[in-house]
Amino acid sequence: MKTEQAVTDKMAIGLSIACAIHCLAVPVLILMLPSIAALNLDNEAFHLWMVVAVIPCSVYALSLGCKEHSRYQFISLGFTGLAMLVLALALGEARIGESGEKILTVLGASFVAVAHWLNFRLCRSKEHKDCACPVDQSA
Repeated sequence: MKTEQAVTDKMAIGLSIACAIHCLAVPVLILMLPSIAALNLDNEAFHLWMVVAVIPCSVYALSLGCKEHSRYQFISLGFTGLAMLVLALALGEARIGESGEKILTVLGASFVAVAHWLNFRLCRSKEHKDCACPVDQSA
């Protein structure tokens, strides 16, 4: 159980960054390399599956970390980011426009990534030696 929290924090950070990169980079890549358009990377199914992957991973990692260090700010920050991601998915491009959807998605992904980074960092700090995170033995 000690590595589960660290692994899920890292996974949620990676998924959040992948989501933000997808939102920002795919339109530019499609413009620069028209053959990439054939891959259909710009569809809403990607957003749905990213949110489906991020929600359980984030809830699990943040709740494990919160149980150890009792910093509810991280859970609040993470859940705010998750709410933004779900809202961007629910409202979609039709209601808030392409830029609104991108802004909401990138903000949400950033909030989730920052919450997990703070959670992971706090668990690795020397003040919380009994946290569920593995401590690097080489340091």
